[in-house]
Amino acid sequence: MKIVSILSQKGGAGKTTLALHIAVAAEAARLSTVVIDLDPQASSAGWKDSRDKETPVVVSLPHTRLAQGLQAAEEGGAALAVIDTAPHSEAAALAATRVADLVLIPCRPGILDLRAIGTTAELVKLAQKPAFVVLNTMPPRATNLLADARAAVETHGLEVAPVALQQRAAYAHALTAGATAAEYEPEGKAAAEVKAFMKWLRKTLPI
Repeated sequence: MKIVSILSQKGGAGKTTLALHIAVAAEAARLSTVVIDLDPQASSAGWKDSRDKETPVVVSLPHTRLAQGLQAAEEGGAALAVIDTAPHSEAAALAATRVADLVLIPCRPGILDLRAIGTTAELVKLAQKPAFVVLNTMPPRATNLLADARAAVETHGLEVAPVALQQRAAYAHALTAGATAAEYEPEGKAAAEVKAFMKWLRKTLPI
């Protein structure tokens, strides 16, 4: 079983959106997937409650029970576990980083958001885990902003995922309906972005 941990010490970075879109896309590719929600707000679990499909499995746990949750997922035949973490919780972030095969750090392109990834970058370095920043809610056609964001991320010694997620209404509308962009608007631009992102992810972390 492969483990992807999604971290950000800043709230509103898009961790849950990224986690759920990865999980649903993996299930669509016939990879049994479990989302482990370590955030006390339980946003992923709340999304699951409004969903009319059985998959992906979403489990809400305190970070102190993460090892047991992962063991249960693996024993249940999961091919992928996606860990959605809480902001402002170094203990949960460190626990998720330690068990990860790959760390993804969603980040909005604003300067305050880009500066805030420094703490997460240090956690990743201490744990010596491969990690990528995923630029999120990028304004369409913002070429200069994308270049500036990439340069800011590189100052933290992190790589940027080649596929950014743009600011699209389909993401929010889909999650409200207990779905993801590909389910809500299969031929839409958000669905195409997620498809491209998953192609990169599966190449980076063979699953």
